[in-house]
Parts: sequence; structure tokens; C-alpha cells
Amino acid sequence: MKYTNLRDLTVSRIGLGCMGMSHLFTGKDQPDEVHIATIHRALELGVTFFDTAEIYGPFKNEVLVGKALKNHRDEVVIASKFGMMTGEGNERRLGFDSSPANIRFAVEQSLKRLDMDYIDLYYQHRIDKNVPIEDVIGTLKELIDEGKIGHIGLSEAGQANIRKANAVHPITALQSEYSLWTRDGEDGTLDLLAELGIGFVPYSPLSRGMLSGKITTLDKFDDDDWRLTNPRFQPDAFQKNLEILREVETIASEVGCTPAQLALAWLLAKGADWAPIPGTVRINHLEEDIASVDVELTVEQVARLDKVTQPIGGHHSDAQMKTLDREV
Repeated sequence: MKYTNLRDLTVSRIGLGCMGMSHLFTGKDQPDEVHIATIHRALELGVTFFDTAEIYGPFKNEVLVGKALKNHRDEVVIASKFGMMTGEGNERRLGFDSSPANIRFAVEQSLKRLDMDYIDLYYQHRIDKNVPIEDVIGTLKELIDEGKIGHIGLSEAGQANIRKANAVHPITALQSEYSLWTRDGEDGTLDLLAELGIGFVPYSPLSRGMLSGKITTLDKFDDDDWRLTNPRFQPDAFQKNLEILREVETIASEVGCTPAQLALAWLLAKGADWAPIPGTVRINHLEEDIASVDVELTVEQVARLDKVTQPIGGHHSDAQMKTLDREV
């Protein structure tokens, strides 16, 4: 495995997004032992960067990650997120809330579920328009001083909020969706990260599995798989996207790797301080993803991939897009 720095936080070049082991996707209902085996295989392959969140499950994913990694605490970087749930105890429910009181409640509960003393990288999951970002970062800075978190991250934040947040305390990483098929960051956000020295953590780097080339039908999805509500997976769009994918598959064949490895290698070539976090519930897919660190792309191949045809349909529904901070 290769490694990189998100500002001053050292992580494996490729991390593991653990959400799908407990939330939204087909495969989430497998026994914990199956998912723990996948996490442990990631450790064996040199992965040190594991991503979870309060909302994944909800709550179940942090428990799973904690159970899998507690005995390896000094070897790993744990990232979690707050801000998309509100209320206390049994009243905890979906809702944007980055008030100081909710942040403090959330971190204490996450630490209990993880069964750990601190969280290495703590993200605001989404911008809360009712709470100034300066107040959010001020509270997180206090949590650093108290030893409960190590670093501050933002997820799907826009440029204005990134700049204001970083002025209060150095932001270690931005996590946003970015892939061959999702290019929102090219609105100037990626340039801002480079300017400020903020690392980048692309989530859904395989476009929720489509870029792997392994999803050829919707019939194998569970009925509650979130992707069945996603614009790119609607039947007509899905069929057209399978055709568009052939362009990526052709380039992968020329390079001598799988489509998934090509998509990840392209991300690694784009930024030295980028650490994508593909998710999977299968060890063979994990092994394939990690092997992408050894795929070398030429400048010409990267430029060609920069221009691949974009898919039909948005990466989120219209309602979900409104939760992203796209004001600059």
C-alpha cells in the first residue's frame, strides 16, 4: 500500500468506505462477521483509513467499525461524521443540526458506539444553514483541545464555507462525491483545496458501483437498495449508462486493468493528497480496488479520461442535491 497526507494526517492512499456494510445498499444485511472479515482483509492489505458516520445505519455502522478495529486502534485512522441527525436518546432522528450542543452530544455517542477514546477525523456531514460555520468549527476546535477528536473535516461544503472554516482552524480534508462520472469539484472547489492545503477524500469514486463494470442489471438489487431511487439507475438512464460505460471499459482494456482500477487510478493521478474511499461488501472487490495503487497512467491517458462522456442522470435526486452546499 502507498500512503499520503491529508494536510498533516497520514492515511493509506485508498481508504475503505464502510457505509454500505450497514446502510442503503444491497449486502448491508449480511452478518457482522462477513463485514468484519472484509475490514480485516483491508488491514492486511495496508489500508489504514476507515470511514463511517452516525447516520449510517443509523448508528449500526459505527458499532461495526468499532468492533472490527478496536484491537487495531493505533494502526488506523477512523473518520466519522455528525450533523444529519438531531434529538437525544430514543428521540434521535434525521435532521440537520450542527448546533454546539448537538455536536457535543453526537461525538459522545459516536465514541461510545466505536468504543474508542477519540475520533481521528471528524466531519461536518452537511452544512447547517442555521448555524454559522465559524461556530461549528469553534466547537470542533474545543473538541480537539479536549482530546476527543484529532482533525476537522467538511463534507460536501461549498467554497465560501470552506474558506471561512479554514480561517477559524485548519481543515484537514473535504469529503465530496467525485469520480470519472461526477465532476462537481471542478467548479473551483478543487483549486481552493490546493490553495489552502486541504486534502481531498472522494466518496463514491466508482459511481456507486457503475464504474466497476460489474453491475449489468438491476435485478440483483434488494428492494430497498437506495440506488433504485437514484436518477442514474432509473431503467432508461441505466441502459444508456451501460452503453456510455463501454468508453471506460475500452480504455481499461488498453491500460491492462479493470474499469474499477482505472477509475481509482485516475483519481490517484489527479491529486497527491487525495484518498478515495471506495466501499464494498466483498473481499474480492476490495482486493481489486486496492490493487489500483499500482496502476500507472500516462499523462495522455489521464487527459483522455478527463474527457470521458458523462452519464445520463444526476448523481443525486433533485431533493438530495438541495442538501449539498453548492453556493460559492
